[in-house]
Amino acid sequence: MKAIAYNIKPDEKEWLVLANYKKHDITIIANSLTIDTLSFATGKEALLVFNNDELSKAMILGLKALGIKYIATSSFQTDHLDLKAAGSAGIKVANVPLASGDADAKQRMEQVIKNLDQWAAGKCVGSACCCQNECATVKALK
Repeated sequence: MKAIAYNIKPDEKEWLVLANYKKHDITIIANSLTIDTLSFATGKEALLVFNNDELSKAMILGLKALGIKYIATSSFQTDHLDLKAAGSAGIKVANVPLASGDADAKQRMEQVIKNLDQWAAGKCVGSACCCQNECATVKALK
């Protein structure tokens, strides 16, 4: 899967590369995700967000227009993402579903790659799913 990661810290970058182990084609950008850097996501399927980059409805729609189908956040929280806008745009969203919310960088990056693996295989990401669409409904029924 082709993905782009914005605003990544050095320790996150190291663990992301190790967790990925050349499975996915991930472009790593040190800059924050903004309107000015949005175009770097052209041709990518997935967006990896770090350090609570804010994704408003306008940003979500811009990402959708560039071809983004999936958004994986490296945090437990999703309040920095407009989940309703992502759902309306048909973009699937995943987080790091640890009960404590205190996962270290290694655990978070392993979960991010696991989410990409599941999406690449055409599967729901299970407890990491934050979608507002049918996969969330299917998850609730299980």
